[in-house]
Amino acid sequence: MFEPPSPPPFVIAAFYHFFDFPQFEAMRQPLLDRLVGLGIKGSILITREGVNSTISGTREAIDSFMTWLQADVVGGPVRWKESRAQFQPFGKARVRLKKETISLGEPVSMRRFGHYVAPRDWNTLITATDVVMIDTRNDYEVNLGTFPGALDPKIPNFKHLPQWTRDNLDGLRGKRVATFCTGGIRCEKFTSWLIDHGVEDVYHLQGGILQYLEDVPRDQSLWQGECFVFDERIAVDHDLQPSKTAILCRHCDHALTPKDQADPSYVEGLSCPHCHGDAKYAHDTPPEAGKYAGRTKF
Repeated sequence: MFEPPSPPPFVIAAFYHFFDFPQFEAMRQPLLDRLVGLGIKGSILITREGVNSTISGTREAIDSFMTWLQADVVGGPVRWKESRAQFQPFGKARVRLKKETISLGEPVSMRRFGHYVAPRDWNTLITATDVVMIDTRNDYEVNLGTFPGALDPKIPNFKHLPQWTRDNLDGLRGKRVATFCTGGIRCEKFTSWLIDHGVEDVYHLQGGILQYLEDVPRDQSLWQGECFVFDERIAVDHDLQPSKTAILCRHCDHALTPKDQADPSYVEGLSCPHCHGDAKYAHDTPPEAGKYAGRTKF
């Protein structure tokens, strides 16, 4: 009798949740103890405004942790995205204290947010003629994949997005602004910043790209390429499986597509099309491999 193959043993859960968390500092050790006790690895960032995390463990461990988190820490439901892997993508468990769940580099009221758009409604929104779509992720993430027609701010990190937006406000006026990111946290906070600055008709992809890939069948999907993730998988494909082609440049840590790897400027450990000839990377010793492991930016 045919038996379906067993799923990969590691469940990777990515989540964030904005809530009033004044006792966050006191919860650092209990959170870490719970992760270690369940054999879960990964990173949790905790702040006064909430949590932001990607963790990995067995099915039973993740279910146990999320049940405890919702009941005893958050005090309500938390949405999370799951994918599977044959290997543990994180080296250890970390719980880090931060001032902000995700930093935009300047004050954000966090009182109002854009309209949530369910993944299955996203295609209709972004193909409308009165919509401007902004990819709020970093340039090395966009390099691996995005939605066609999305504006790429070409920013090295999230803190550069406000200035790019100020420089391009004229192109947003009179339009509906649709934003997206990996798991939803960056684009959600960005919509609050936009509203603070007078751009009212804003939307963001609920659950981010990862939820879109999970909910939208491949034959209906508008996503092109792969989705960068901040762990040793580097990226996931449309089936949320670890990329078989994406790698990191071990000199500048930029994510590389097969086309990048075929470029004459790519020399393993020394250069790639994104750092070749750039003076700031003109050193002989490449940075430590695995720069993105354990970093959480969704």
